Amino acid sequence: MITTPGRIERRFANLRAEGRAAFVSFITAGDPNIEQSEKILAGLPAAGVDIIELGMPFTDPMADGPAIQAAGLRALAAGQTLRKTLGMVARFRRTDNDTPIVLMGYYNPIYKYGVDAFLADAVAAGVDGLIVVDLPAEEDAELCEPAVAAGIRFIRLLTPTTDDKRLERVIGNCSGFLYYVSVTGITGAAKGAQGAVGAARKRFAAKSDLPVVVGFGIRTADAVAEIAAVADGAVVGSAIVDRIANNIGPSGSLTDDGVRDVLGFVADLASGVRRTQQPIAAGGAR
Repeated sequence: MITTPGRIERRFANLRAEGRAAFVSFITAGDPNIEQSEKILAGLPAAGVDIIELGMPFTDPMADGPAIQAAGLRALAAGQTLRKTLGMVARFRRTDNDTPIVLMGYYNPIYKYGVDAFLADAVAAGVDGLIVVDLPAEEDAELCEPAVAAGIRFIRLLTPTTDDKRLERVIGNCSGFLYYVSVTGITGAAKGAQGAVGAARKRFAAKSDLPVVVGFGIRTADAVAEIAAVADGAVVGSAIVDRIANNIGPSGSLTDDGVRDVLGFVADLASGVRRTQQPIAAGGAR
């Protein structure tokens, strides 16, 4: 069990003091290549991102929609590996030791890397958390428990179909925050209704004091603001990945103007969490 506050806990504590929710962005590491991906990664905090989810490219991303699938394939075609992704985090940490980074993806690349070696290298690089979508709670001994022992937060996905019995099992070893998938489906699907999200947030608060961030289907600043009013954070992924794809030129890469356009889009999305500020109680509950 993790008891010492890390970057994620400090970030949510600071956000509680500000009285607002977190803006969480997702990009795929190495999309469309490592050079442009690093430029975007480095610019996210200044664009208003509070927590970064960095996707680990994988050939069979079963929970992801077409946008993130395509991003992963672009990254892999450009030579991205899990070791290079950890290198991106390490270089990011040279200039930013405050912004939490959560790696999101699938177990296969980690298993191939070797769990012990991966966790040691992830800690050394400055990774704060993991979201591994294809490892259920029944397999906690495989990665979750070793990650927590190493000081890395292990973040679970909750869905509208997670009943109370399953909820207790899923959150048992969770740390950092809970990630609520507000729709039943793949990334990029239609967003969940604000009322349903708020009701789910209250149900989770009865079982856990971890902050709840909401993702899947959030694509505009208005949608971010809507979710930020009832949750502890809003995640945007597919819309940002689409913006990257739309800026890729015939050469297969982004220009500096393209990078600026992506970061400008992120800044607009991030403005959504700053429209209406509400006090957040200790533990994340509003």
